[in-house]
Amino acid sequence: MTNDVPANPDNCWRIGILYSRSGATSVTESEHFFGTTLAIEEINALGGVLDRPLAPTAYDPKGDSGEYRRLASRMLMDDEINVIFGCSRSSSRKAVLPVIERTNALLWYCSFYEGFEYSPNVIYTGAVPNQNSVQLAAYLLQNKGKRFFLVGADYIYPRESNRVMRDVVEQHGGEILDEVYLPIEAGKGELEEVLRDIKAVQPDVVFSTLVGESARLFYTLYREHGLDPASTPIASLSMLEEEIRLIGPELCEGHITAATYFGSLENESNERFLGLWRQRFGDRPTSTWSEMAYTQVHLFALALQRAGSLDRRKLVEAVRMVRFDSPEGPVAVDAENNHCVLTPRIGVCRRDGQFDVVWESSEPVKPDPYLSTFGFSEFWLT
Repeated sequence: MTNDVPANPDNCWRIGILYSRSGATSVTESEHFFGTTLAIEEINALGGVLDRPLAPTAYDPKGDSGEYRRLASRMLMDDEINVIFGCSRSSSRKAVLPVIERTNALLWYCSFYEGFEYSPNVIYTGAVPNQNSVQLAAYLLQNKGKRFFLVGADYIYPRESNRVMRDVVEQHGGEILDEVYLPIEAGKGELEEVLRDIKAVQPDVVFSTLVGESARLFYTLYREHGLDPASTPIASLSMLEEEIRLIGPELCEGHITAATYFGSLENESNERFLGLWRQRFGDRPTSTWSEMAYTQVHLFALALQRAGSLDRRKLVEAVRMVRFDSPEGPVAVDAENNHCVLTPRIGVCRRDGQFDVVWESSEPVKPDPYLSTFGFSEFWLT
């Protein structure tokens, strides 16, 4: 995909793409970018929306919050773009939110995140804690034990995720042995110090919210320090197929991830998605990063078809009235909070780098970004 816009700008729908393809989170944000690209190309190949193509302008913020803000402003002010698909971490989302709201634009944010936010100018298509963290805590308490060690990167999402995990674990008889935070780009020495601590206290499970290269190195070093996933797995919300491929699947076998999508899902929509993906990107695996980016562009296209306009208010009203049969299952936007109804799942990594889904919700779960109706019993897994 290029940044080229058709010669007649009045005959296309101009949209922005703002994902980092370099920097600390380049692997996962590149997956966002590729999923977005695939959906745009697919929609345009079918004639676009209302016979007009989607015309993307893409910038690379390089993982820097200031660059996200600057480039979002450039899109909104100079490029006169009103709809942006972008940001991956909460820090980058919060960096662009003031300019998004000030210009009454619309941000589509596809990463799972810590919740506790609402903006009329954002469609949140990733999972919130009542769609991943709570189910993961229940699964771990039921199947792995009650002694937890928490390690994460030092920014908003890990701290909030750990707060939810601590609350659930301690409310239900579990124990948090330690809670450690490292720089986003933590090095080998810092990670090895944490691994020695884990080896010393012997938890039943390690809950990791490390990201990027540090997360991959943590998994790489895990077995070297005498830690066995069979007895002490790493549980995560973010360690998925592409990063596992980069680490080496044999090093990740037995570790646990909670997500709404895994590439191993067997349904017609996922088979179609996998076929399109492989034709475009070869043997690079899909993941929830790429799948939700793909899904939200299709939700946008359905809303645009209905609204016939890139006006923020009209698009938001329209997207609340559509549903997309995505590779992970039916996805719709909850009109109460602009977050998506999603199907939680828990997977255990296999030696081939895919996941065995060991639990999934019997039906899609409404988003509750503020955990306002939180009651753990309703999430107890059966």
